[in-house]
Amino acid sequence: MIEATAREAKAIPEITGEPVRGVASTRQGPVEYATLGEGPAVLALHGAMGGYDQSVLLARTIGEAGYRYVCVSRPGYLGTPLSSGPSSEEQADLCAELLDSLGPGQAAVMAVSGGGPCALQFALRHPTRCWGLVMVSTCSERIEGGVPFAFQILKLFARVPGFGRAMRWKAKRDPESAALRSIPDPVLRRRTVQDPIAGPLLLALTLSTLDQMGRRLGGTENDIAVTRATDYPLEQLRVPLLVVHGTGDRVVPFNPHATSFQKRVPNAELLAVEGGDHVTIFTHRRQVRQRVTEFLRLHAPGLGS
Repeated sequence: MIEATAREAKAIPEITGEPVRGVASTRQGPVEYATLGEGPAVLALHGAMGGYDQSVLLARTIGEAGYRYVCVSRPGYLGTPLSSGPSSEEQADLCAELLDSLGPGQAAVMAVSGGGPCALQFALRHPTRCWGLVMVSTCSERIEGGVPFAFQILKLFARVPGFGRAMRWKAKRDPESAALRSIPDPVLRRRTVQDPIAGPLLLALTLSTLDQMGRRLGGTENDIAVTRATDYPLEQLRVPLLVVHGTGDRVVPFNPHATSFQKRVPNAELLAVEGGDHVTIFTHRRQVRQRVTEFLRLHAPGLGS
């Protein structure tokens, strides 16, 4: 059974080619993006400490060739100023304006972690333009608690000259140690890091987070505030929804977040990744990518049954 699943996963075409970066002017302000591939449009939304580069990584990790991925820097990240849309509603409208400028009338949305609120609002505010919604390790209701201590420490170290460069050098030398905090299980960590595809993707995410850190902190701080101040009318979602969540997620706990989607959204699909943590798209890439592929193929305009 495991071998069959692996064969199926290998049959899914990997995304190749280099992304084309741009900055679009909208009524809300500039938004940085990169496009990758051709086909039905899929909007890719990164999480905390992200940017368009990590939206590209999200697409490469769980997507397949045959779609046009629009990979966004959400407000407060890299080339998109926070003033272009600090609230999740404004971010959703900004994405709609970006799609207008690029041409696609409709798009699916895939979001990971902190990209979830924007994705939810896009589906709620622009339902006729959203042909599918993939929520990976995202919140479904407000997160309790203040600013995480780890982020407060990160803000301090990010101001130290050369910190990011030194940490990138260290991560390149020892990818397994760099993954220690996100994948505490030693067997799973070693297996992921040594995987010929998932390992380099995870390392690329780590290196990206440590690059231009100062240009990612504002968006991250804003995301923390948004996730702690917003409730979502999930019952009003009417677009096809796939929720992917690790049962061992320590950042956004499976219960209540994944279970809330399942209980409150009509016809929601849930892939519960047993033992998966917040980086389940890397540790369980084949399983996640297979399910996301099936979901997108089913609902994509011109591809579904």
